Amino acid sequence: MQSELWEMAFRSSMAKFSLFSYSPSQSLRFQHSLFTCTTPPVRIFRCCSIATAADVKNKAKKEKKKNSKNLKASTSVSKSSESSSLSSKLALVKEKRRTRSTKKFDENAIQVGDTAAHIPVMLAEVLDVFSGSSGRPLRSFVDCTVGAGGHSSAIIQAHAELKFYMGMDVDPIALDKAQDRISALFSEDSDLKAYIVLKNFKYVKSLLADSDEKPLDPGVDGILMDLGMSSMQVDDPERGFGVLGDGPLDMRMDPQASLKAEDILNSWPEIEVGRILRVYGEESNWYSLQNKIVKARSQGGLHSTAELVDLIRKSTLGLKGGRQGWIKTATRVFQALRIAVNDELNVLEDTLYTCFDCLAPGGRLAVISFHSLEDRVVKQTFLDIINPKTQGDEHEEDITKIVEENEGWIKQTVIGSKGTVLTKRPITPSEEEERLNRRSRSAKLRVIQKKNVMC
Repeated sequence: MQSELWEMAFRSSMAKFSLFSYSPSQSLRFQHSLFTCTTPPVRIFRCCSIATAADVKNKAKKEKKKNSKNLKASTSVSKSSESSSLSSKLALVKEKRRTRSTKKFDENAIQVGDTAAHIPVMLAEVLDVFSGSSGRPLRSFVDCTVGAGGHSSAIIQAHAELKFYMGMDVDPIALDKAQDRISALFSEDSDLKAYIVLKNFKYVKSLLADSDEKPLDPGVDGILMDLGMSSMQVDDPERGFGVLGDGPLDMRMDPQASLKAEDILNSWPEIEVGRILRVYGEESNWYSLQNKIVKARSQGGLHSTAELVDLIRKSTLGLKGGRQGWIKTATRVFQALRIAVNDELNVLEDTLYTCFDCLAPGGRLAVISFHSLEDRVVKQTFLDIINPKTQGDEHEEDITKIVEENEGWIKQTVIGSKGTVLTKRPITPSEEEERLNRRSRSAKLRVIQKKNVMC
């Protein structure tokens, strides 16, 4: 019985090995060794099965490798889709934090001066804020940052009922242009009293009190603060504000002030230089820049904007972003120095409280900011001023009525005991304005209105 089994096994193995096309002599040698070998024939089958298993194993490896590549490709596509989805969600969240203006941009608002085009930002929106649709005529108006007079001249032309106007600025060059522009609007029989003053807006209350018209009784109907820099300031290399020009490290808004950016870079303590870059510039690479600025002092210091830009460019060579990378870093550094030189944030906060005090009941204060630090100060100060209520009062009904009947630009409000923030979310320029005036892209408009009935 056992021999029969062995014979069957042998024939089966012969059939399998014939697949490998052995020659007859090889088959005979193999047959002879099979019958003389003491090893059970099962081992022969095992040898054959090992060769087959190796093939299967290699095939399995190839299949596994292929599946792995497909999995990686699928994962990559999935990550790309997730990244795209995340970007879309972030863009949506950013859009929800603001109210984009739908006003049509007036290209006639662009006025070409001696050095550069001056474009008042969000002019149509500002006119809406102080329009008579609020039910209150604009008899007195203060422009705390008159600049070249773009907003002021438009307000004066739009309000024939205006009796008192004051414009102030710390920049004498800008103020001269504003004075010429505004003076051209007056006729001989005009009863509008206008004052144009070379002063920082932190003195607004004392200036109003000293004027002959005494507008603080009962108060001013409208106040505007445009915190942005005009094109003629940025494009003038002698002022030191521009990243792409070469001029002195000045950055003073008030040419009569003593502190310059050069003083901070070459004289202030190292830790203070770092704090300015970190807090005012929100620069992530502040520590490295701080060390390089301090190191430059031993080599004669920094005295021009080109020298500072060169230092920043060399400090960001290994970082991503190329030219745009170092320009963005330089912009943040210049912003930080400008804020420090002019003490902008502290002056802004104090002036917001002062301006609100100067408003008449029902009067409005509008502020256009251009970077997150300014906007944060404006937002928080407005909320502190009005002392928000958890429940509305009769004033809330007044605002709701205004929104429904007259002023469509007001979307969401915050009601308080002393007034109302008319822009819970800031208004930003229309897409058309952003396209035609690139410097308006970061602008945010916030408006606060004093309560009609004095507390």
